[in-house]
Amino acid sequence: MSINKNKPHLLILPEDDANRQIINGFIQNLNVNNRAIQILPIADGWKKTVDKFTNDHIKAMRQYPQRNILLIIDFDECENRLDFVENYIPDDIKNRVFVLGVQSNPESLKRDIQKNFETIGESLATDCVENNHKL
Repeated sequence: MSINKNKPHLLILPEDDANRQIINGFIQNLNVNNRAIQILPIADGWKKTVDKFTNDHIKAMRQYPQRNILLIIDFDECENRLDFVENYIPDDIKNRVFVLGVQSNPESLKRDIQKNFETIGESLATDCVENNHKL
């Protein structure tokens, strides 16, 4: 099923397969409107995620005012990575571009909490619905 570009929708651009699996778990939650979400192919690296966003999505973001995009990247304990990414987001669409990710990397999170990636995504969705911060 494809999204309706003229209604509010969310594109998700994951850096890697681990992040994609987390998102797959997240959208399985019954409270998530997965008909308004499209997971894009993985970018294969945080810099490539930024490149794909700037080269492939900024123009369409301006064309479709109901479009939002979520960039999922690994922060790899790098304190200035978010600042770097935000510098590539034009001001006119900044309120519709979101950047999320694990402070280290998904593999470390998986090891630390001993859950698979999709279960991590399911837990995050439950946390959002219940408005808590367990994970």
